[in-house]
Amino acid sequence: MAISELLIQSTLKLCIDPNTGKDFVSSKSARNIKVDGNDVSVDIVLGYPAKSVEADIQNLVAQALLAIEGIGRVAVHVSSKIVAHKAQQGVTLLPNVKNIIAVASGKGGVGKSTTSVNLALALAVEGASVGLLDADIYGPSQPQMLGISGRPESLDGKSMEPMEAHGIQAMSIGFLIDTDTPMVWRGPMVTGALEQLLRDTKWRDLDYLVIDLPPGTGDIQLTLAQKIPVTGAIIVTTPQDIALLDARKGLKMFEKVSIPILGIVENMSTHICSNCGHEEHIFGAGGGELMAKDYNVDLLGSLPLDIDIRLQADSGKPTVTANPDSKVANIYKEIARKAAIKIANASLDYSGKFPNIVIQNT
Repeated sequence: MAISELLIQSTLKLCIDPNTGKDFVSSKSARNIKVDGNDVSVDIVLGYPAKSVEADIQNLVAQALLAIEGIGRVAVHVSSKIVAHKAQQGVTLLPNVKNIIAVASGKGGVGKSTTSVNLALALAVEGASVGLLDADIYGPSQPQMLGISGRPESLDGKSMEPMEAHGIQAMSIGFLIDTDTPMVWRGPMVTGALEQLLRDTKWRDLDYLVIDLPPGTGDIQLTLAQKIPVTGAIIVTTPQDIALLDARKGLKMFEKVSIPILGIVENMSTHICSNCGHEEHIFGAGGGELMAKDYNVDLLGSLPLDIDIRLQADSGKPTVTANPDSKVANIYKEIARKAAIKIANASLDYSGKFPNIVIQNT
């Protein structure tokens, strides 16, 4: 039986990416199909970072092709290519930043900053170039969570170089002030500071910039919605009714300003006793899942109330870095992958493709 490119395409149409639920042909992931006699090579180019599952995808495609009668050698190369996607209408993308993910919560104390830093680190571990912006001007926590001290450099006297830790770029007002200095600023000063931190930082070719927002739906969130190109938002909550009440307000705010919701992360879903291992739902059960169902959005993942998550974040080595093969780190990686897939399925940004029209008198 002669092996043809059409036969290979037909086989790949029946081969489903377990992460997206789509076949590799309709998702345009299968590229550079080459047939040499009975030998076949194909590139699988994913639209999301997936280092931890690349081998599984490679094996899945190879096994499907090897099942073809008369097939010879099979070579499958899996890689990722992250591209820029659309933000809110009328807001142009930032230079050197392809996609911006806002991480928000309706109220404080639900683990939003811990989720933000571990999400950023998980995206980086999966192979993306990632930045983290601490947008909480009043209570910046990312310098401690990343274990970074010192001041950012300015090589040109106009912009700041991002700080770096654990393979990601970072910026926070916490790098520019003393630890115990309170920010006694009114709203306009706070929003101005946020824009400066964002635009005056020389981000270097980021696939994703994760923005750790302060809790609530105030000035900073409004500035983000009106002036900063956000690709999508993640809402962090706990199963507790009070937290869910405020999380719903945060979600509705993003809906009103036409920022897509990538999904919900439920923190502290269960508590596991460090002595006996007993698990219980001390903040209630199923709240995040119910909220996701009510608003027709995805529940990206649920995380336990675990003392190690807190200890690792406080020590400057968050879970994804401190214990990369742990169950919790794998949940963060899965959340990151799901969020990246939601972005990959969104509309592309074509603003950089159009030529500039210049009218001249001749």
